[in-house]
Amino acid sequence: MAITKEAVIEKIEVVGSWNVQVATDTKIIEDSKEIGRSRHRHILVPCTSSKDSDDKWTHTDTDISAEATEVQAVANAVWTDTVKANYKTFVESQEV
Repeated sequence: MAITKEAVIEKIEVVGSWNVQVATDTKIIEDSKEIGRSRHRHILVPCTSSKDSDDKWTHTDTDISAEATEVQAVANAVWTDTVKANYKTFVESQEV
């Protein structure tokens, strides 16, 4: 009786112009039969942003090197220079 655990990316979605949403299912398999499954979701955006005490913004590109290659491909295709600039403008327009 062999029990294994397998993580599989089930869905990659682009929501809005810049949100890349990833759904990963973890499957528990016993003797080639799935006996359990759970889902984890996470969202990626083009950068992280912060504002200092002088009201100056700093934007740091999101490091996607640890993401699966298919997630990286989607993010790199979606996050054009224009999309990144629009995201930064959006973040800076929000009340903090």
